[in-house]
Amino acid sequence: MSEPISARVRGYLPELAIATAAILYGSTFTVVQNALDDLTPSGLNVFRFALGAAVLAPFALTRSWRGPRPRLADSSRTLFVGGIAIGAIAAGAYFCQNLGLQHTSTSNSAFITGLFAVTTPVIEAIIFRRSPRAAIWVAVVMSVFGLFLLTGAEPTLGFGDSVTLVTAVLFGFWFVLIGMFANRLDAVSLTAVQLGAIAVFSLPVALIEGFGTLTGGAVLAILFTGVGCSAIAFSLSVWAQRAIEPSRASLLNLLEPVVAGLIGYAVGERLGAVGYVGAAVVIAAIIVAERGTHPRSPVEV
Repeated sequence: MSEPISARVRGYLPELAIATAAILYGSTFTVVQNALDDLTPSGLNVFRFALGAAVLAPFALTRSWRGPRPRLADSSRTLFVGGIAIGAIAAGAYFCQNLGLQHTSTSNSAFITGLFAVTTPVIEAIIFRRSPRAAIWVAVVMSVFGLFLLTGAEPTLGFGDSVTLVTAVLFGFWFVLIGMFANRLDAVSLTAVQLGAIAVFSLPVALIEGFGTLTGGAVLAILFTGVGCSAIAFSLSVWAQRAIEPSRASLLNLLEPVVAGLIGYAVGERLGAVGYVGAAVVIAAIIVAERGTHPRSPVEV
């Protein structure tokens, strides 16, 4: 008999976890845009990630720091060092993204940020001295083309685009670092430390540019992004990377701009035919990257 359907579904849980996280990320675009009428970008980051860390803290305190495959030298110190390092990189990525947005268009920012699908396998190859599968590189080329069509970007060599490119590089390191620690450390605990670190590293910028005004809409945005898009989505991503290598994880996360485009359609925005073709190409790229990662069990006679 062939493998039971339920067993096959369980085999795809890591992909489903990242897809769920990407859907949560993509659903925040309109919410965040409205919140930034009242809050500064760094202020939102401090509130959002501090709330996410606070939500996870009670769970983290009752769990062991150990993941399924810790190293002999690992300890609770590894949890804090790893979480802070990952959080510092993420905070730097968000800062560069916000700075870039002040000097470039939203479409350029979305496209260039999505180039983490390129930087991640390159960084992975350099650090681990092995190249990802050929299918990953094919998927990367497809995803960049699809993302270009989806966003309608017109990238330049200007300051804003250059700073945003740093965001793509930092997110590449972010995916790789998570992959290095995901199996060694508890996912919830690692996420809690990471979120707390992002909030702390974002605080100096917020103290300089201000936090903004806590209106009712801003509070709702903080609750949604802090709980759903930080505590839950980040935890899902860390857990999923126990089974999915960084390059595949980065490609799966390109569902985020696709979801954002579909939500934009629901609220009256239109991507146009080219944009929808781009979304289809991104999805096709993800399918290419996933082919061969779940070989079918042989049929029993």
